[in-house]
Amino acid sequence: MNNQDMHSVYANIRSKLGQRSLVLIGMMGAGKTTIGRRIAKKLNLPFRDADQEIEDAANLTVPEMFELHGEAYFREGEKKVIARLLNNGPQVLATGGGAWMNEETRKVIAARGISIWLQAEIAILMERVQRRSHRPLLKTDNPEKTMRALIDQRYPVYKLADLTVPSRDAPHDAIVQDLVDILEMHLERCPEQGTIK
Repeated sequence: MNNQDMHSVYANIRSKLGQRSLVLIGMMGAGKTTIGRRIAKKLNLPFRDADQEIEDAANLTVPEMFELHGEAYFREGEKKVIARLLNNGPQVLATGGGAWMNEETRKVIAARGISIWLQAEIAILMERVQRRSHRPLLKTDNPEKTMRALIDQRYPVYKLADLTVPSRDAPHDAIVQDLVDILEMHLERCPEQGTIK
């Protein structure tokens, strides 16, 4: 497909989204921020990273919040930030790995957007997260065991997302194209899904 055809696809997706947002969910290391930035650029939508918004509001990093106040405190703030962001019109929003586990957050996302699970195998996740040391949930004696436990807990809930896109060991643009293709088909089949009442 040439550039002109792709621009037409992006414009069509953007039009069919209306006031809805695209909300990326998935484990740490799934690529939500990286893929989110790229898809936002293609669709000419603003990009927001929920963790970054939380850090900016609290003037603390996510690891600092976990250390000072605990995970429950962070999750409560996360829920509020996501609800606020989704009131700001169409955008691409990357959420933290645990955000989708909150039922209230899932309801807000369902009402105002289309949820997209970036699903990755544990080997890919571990390779990606080991490049950085700022993951508070992996500050354990056995990060891979912790990651497996999180996957067991979260993947059944992630399956509730509207769409699933494999986040595989491939160039980012290939994953973005997969997302575009799946989203385009979804909007053809379910044009009203997630429409704001």
